[in-house]
Amino acid sequence: MTFPYKGYAGEYLDIDLEKGKIHKKEMKKEWARLYLGGTGVAAKILWDRTGPSTDPLSPDNLLVVGTGPLTGSMFSPSGRFMFASKGPLTGVWAESHSGGFFGPELKYAGFDFVIFNGRSEKPVYLFIQDGKAELLDASDLWGRETNVTTDMIREKHKDPSIETAVIGPAAENGVLYGAIIVDYYRAAGRAGLGTVLGSKNVKGIAVSGSMGIDAHDMDAYLKANEEEMARVRDPLWASSLESLRKYGTTDLVSIINEIGRLPTKNHWTGYFEDADKIGPEIIANEYRIAQEACHGCVVGCKYIIRVNEGEFKTTPVGGPEYETIMAFGSNCLNDDIESVFHLGKRCDLLGMDTISCGKTIGFAMELYEKGIIDKEDTNGLDLSWGNIDSMVELVEMIAKKEGFGEILAKGTRQAAEIIGGDAWKYAVHSKGLEASGQDPRAHQSVGLTYATNVRGADHLRSLSSLEELGYPEIAIHRFGEEKADDILKIMSPKYKGELIKDMEDLYAITDSAVICKYGVMWPPVYYYETFANIIPPLTGMDDWADLAFVKSSGARISHLRRAYNHRLGITRQQETLPRRLLKEPMPTGPAKGGLPDLDEMLDEYYKYRGCDRETGFPLESKLDKLQLDYVAQDLKKRKMLAGQQ
Repeated sequence: MTFPYKGYAGEYLDIDLEKGKIHKKEMKKEWARLYLGGTGVAAKILWDRTGPSTDPLSPDNLLVVGTGPLTGSMFSPSGRFMFASKGPLTGVWAESHSGGFFGPELKYAGFDFVIFNGRSEKPVYLFIQDGKAELLDASDLWGRETNVTTDMIREKHKDPSIETAVIGPAAENGVLYGAIIVDYYRAAGRAGLGTVLGSKNVKGIAVSGSMGIDAHDMDAYLKANEEEMARVRDPLWASSLESLRKYGTTDLVSIINEIGRLPTKNHWTGYFEDADKIGPEIIANEYRIAQEACHGCVVGCKYIIRVNEGEFKTTPVGGPEYETIMAFGSNCLNDDIESVFHLGKRCDLLGMDTISCGKTIGFAMELYEKGIIDKEDTNGLDLSWGNIDSMVELVEMIAKKEGFGEILAKGTRQAAEIIGGDAWKYAVHSKGLEASGQDPRAHQSVGLTYATNVRGADHLRSLSSLEELGYPEIAIHRFGEEKADDILKIMSPKYKGELIKDMEDLYAITDSAVICKYGVMWPPVYYYETFANIIPPLTGMDDWADLAFVKSSGARISHLRRAYNHRLGITRQQETLPRRLLKEPMPTGPAKGGLPDLDEMLDEYYKYRGCDRETGFPLESKLDKLQLDYVAQDLKKRKMLAGQQ
């Protein structure tokens, strides 16, 4: 094997499902050096092999499963991996990440990436173990819920330690926000990547590995790792890390509600009066029974809950994240936390994104309130706000695509088009992806994040938490003292373009490394210097010791993903917000009267990003500087750079 870098397994699998052939290939040197891994490499693969004519649910689409050099390493937040494809829900770039132990296990089994192409004639699953891979019959698994699927795979191979990433009935049935469920209750949830897997007749992946990875200079790597861990131990971060350990992301219910940013009543407002009934204290005091961590993590934000009695009684199961609590709680005016547990659990077992599912139900509830739909449309369901019985039934209907559930299985954008009339006014999405648990009317940079995010209205490609956390020393270090005060003003649009461009590039490196965003997003411990410190001794890629090269690599990955969308027709016109978040001032709560100043922020973002202000397209000179000349040539050929010469 001639692949020169350490920290990688050094090989990947390219699978032709139509022929049932598995091709084992050596990792490409330039993939690692220029795109690092994970998101970056997946972007290069999808750019080269999919395009405008690719139907997301056709055999021609790819599903890329990826790790990064830090996956499975001794670096603390390294238990993550990712999926990428052209998304069926949005029709544009789609990626989704998950934690746990699957990613490290894939590396230890000998592979950095898996690429699925084509469609299998019959249901199969991929089994990988220590350098070997085979497609196995999954006929008996098809139609099974995700927990049963994992149990059956482990029983079949007589190995309870096998890690799994599988789909459920929702993805098999073509729900456009079908998820990939990892080891029972972790999820690569967003944008419908489970549905892509289902369209290929692939039930999932099972991995078992013991091969391990090596470092280029182990002593130097251990030293760098200790230096980065010393940052984590700084008293500056103590309260944030303690909150994560004690509450996990559920603490955000209280924190975000306090600033008026908690999506409530289908984003009608950002303040939920009954937030304490679904918040961190009640969960920690009455339901939490254990703490859990992903591979190697020193924080442990995951938790286990149990409901001992009542309608939603359950054995121990993974507790929901903030986003699930928001989607099925405040978003639907539901203050019953036990029902939220149940709805989140059912989505995991059926294999659906909890955010899109909950947001789509909230959208339907508002249409019901406005009289745009009635019981005749909903198969007799009373979709009044907070109607738990109807929510429970509707989740099952969506997964099966039965009755009104078949319409909602398409997501809010397409559902609004089918329902017609004024329904579009209440569809809270960007590029077809339902908005996650933030409201830009209470936090200016959230608006820019939603608008420019390559996968839609979501917070995990560039969200800044500097403003709400209020770390002046961090803002000064990153942007200079003269900008720090304005950067930290949560309702000011000033400098938000520079801030979000910087966060987008930082997240691009984070998602290519591949590590958890805690430590990058909240609290903001790690920055570009972290990657310049830790990547070279691990991999032997000397370029990555240069801070300028690290930053340019983040920009390269960001531009490549954006260009992927430009090639599909995304312009400044589509980099916008839904009517509610752009035109309707916040009606209640601490952020009452707030609206995002999107045009001002976009202008500044395009300036710092190196894009034409009118179209949002990248400047050819910028692409050439980032070694993306092939992107410039393609965009030029398609006349997408017209007028920018």
